[in-house]
Amino acid sequence: MIMISATKDLENDHVHILRLTDIMEKITKTKSPDIADLETVVYLIRNYADGFHHAKEEKILFPFLSEKGFSQQQGPVAVMLSEHTQGRNFTQGMADGIARCKQGDTSGLEQVFLNMTGYVSLLRNHITKENNILFRMADKVLTDENHAGLLKAYSDVIPLTRKGGGITEYMNDIERLDKKYN
Repeated sequence: MIMISATKDLENDHVHILRLTDIMEKITKTKSPDIADLETVVYLIRNYADGFHHAKEEKILFPFLSEKGFSQQQGPVAVMLSEHTQGRNFTQGMADGIARCKQGDTSGLEQVFLNMTGYVSLLRNHITKENNILFRMADKVLTDENHAGLLKAYSDVIPLTRKGGGITEYMNDIERLDKKYN
């Protein structure tokens, strides 16, 4: 029996992503957050939530599940892929709003907050569906050997960070934001 499953590894990532959504929700209730903090949120979404976590799902788990009969055109995997795209669109909206703020356009912050709120809602629902539906379905068809192989493949996904600090760097950024906005 394996110590951690491939789905549990992804659920562990979700804990940190949900913590980031909690921080984002708090940021949207402030009148004038630091632009650098907003940029850090976008950086964390693009590089941790999307570039690292979603990469494990889209490049490794979902293709493997398609070999086990899960369609990528319909059903739970297709919904997850569509929601990943929606999340990227919200993130781009945040980045565009930040750029407007930096150019002195005060309506940019409203755009950031609108996209942040959309992202928070999307990701909370998305994670609930993955944890409670898709991953439970996957666990029914994955063997211990499959889990071990997926975990090995996950370990090849290199987190791309600003300072080369890997996962620890992401966690430190989340911790700093959490302390600041709590």
